[in-house]
Amino acid sequence: MKLNFNHKKVVVIGAGQSGLALVHYFLERGATVALSDLRKKEEIANLDSLDGLQVRFDFGGHSLELFEQADLIAVSPGVPLDCEPLIRAKSCGIPLLGEIEIASREITVPIIGVTGTNGKSTTTSLIGEIMQAWDKKVFVGGNLGTPLVEACSTEIDGVVVELSSFQLESIDQFHPAIGMLLNLSSDHLDRYPNLQSYYQAKLEIFRNMTAADFVVLNADDPEVCRLTTELETTKVWFSAKGRLVEGMVRLGDKLVWNWAGADIQLPLSKLQLSGEHNIENAMAAMIPALLQGCPAELAWNAVCSFTGLAHRMQLVRLLNGVAWYNDSKGTNVGSVMKSLAGLTSGVTLIAGGKDKGGDYTLLRPLLEQKVEHLILLGEAAQKMAAALSGSCEIRLVTGLESAVQQAYELTVNSGTVLLSPACSSFDMFANFQVRGDEFERLVQQLPPEGAKL
Repeated sequence: MKLNFNHKKVVVIGAGQSGLALVHYFLERGATVALSDLRKKEEIANLDSLDGLQVRFDFGGHSLELFEQADLIAVSPGVPLDCEPLIRAKSCGIPLLGEIEIASREITVPIIGVTGTNGKSTTTSLIGEIMQAWDKKVFVGGNLGTPLVEACSTEIDGVVVELSSFQLESIDQFHPAIGMLLNLSSDHLDRYPNLQSYYQAKLEIFRNMTAADFVVLNADDPEVCRLTTELETTKVWFSAKGRLVEGMVRLGDKLVWNWAGADIQLPLSKLQLSGEHNIENAMAAMIPALLQGCPAELAWNAVCSFTGLAHRMQLVRLLNGVAWYNDSKGTNVGSVMKSLAGLTSGVTLIAGGKDKGGDYTLLRPLLEQKVEHLILLGEAAQKMAAALSGSCEIRLVTGLESAVQQAYELTVNSGTVLLSPACSSFDMFANFQVRGDEFERLVQQLPPEGAKL
């Protein structure tokens, strides 16, 4: 049900990218808007986008009176729902809605929702590439970067939205036509009390889905299988391990799509994305388009033309026979495991940052098999070193520049240097993009072999 915001008093909590987009959204619909954030004004980026607009700022803390007198609280995804101003507002009967929920009330075209612990951004982008090749005008965004409310002012045929657990916490009536759960592993335990709470937030994507809707699920992930048993939707599975007779399955050097009488084979030799995890992403991305009638060859050509997203196993440079990869988006243990699985031995791994409560011991088998040197930095360095002691040579450094220099000195010809932190960036950088950009800058400054000491 579409909401009417004319003359309503709306408080947007959180002045990040989604929060700023929400301010514009509500002002355009006649609301009186206040923007509240714990940070001071000088600590908030891109506020100049609100210059000249009638917005009340509530920075450096939250005014409880402001929240108690609002008609609606619009919650940015980074804001925990158990913070005091939201608890107080809820006790006053004031509705709390997230940006995804607010936008979806106004969107009338089919929505494809993509969630999971890893692979969301690549899969979302691949679906967008397929739809574009199919001459469909689709909005691609959400957690990927562009807030979903920006789809409300655009003429489109459909929406592909990446959904984080934080965004899914604050939905109510959100109802995708196709919901996708790619995988589940440990993440964000600095926000959730336990792993099951995190998983439950992910499962919210299915809250309002019915038997008329499709859900796309990973048959190789035991947690996905266990937690979706009771879903009453139409399930479409994918498996990279040849486990299916119906759905999307990898058989040797090809993918096979068996559904509703179709039997289509797609050669993996054409895929430019590297790594086993990207085969899974490609399989998942094909399914929504095929279900909607997109020609398989057209869809597969679009997938195979895609070379990847920045900061996700991105080759930065080949230097002195060493490949340097930027995987700054590898912010949890499961993501790092997938990235390491696609590499051979002789790896120097740069990791660390702000701890998210992950179990670093899960990295031990891959470190023992593939990693020669582990270089750790940031708040989590000591904890990671203790968890991984004895798995390989471990060095602790004070910053990314020192990490890059040590990796340069330690890694031998034909080896690999991988920045894949298993942690968030927020102890040292504004976000994973800034961290990845700085890594690339430092790598590009390294001298060639003749200058190496």
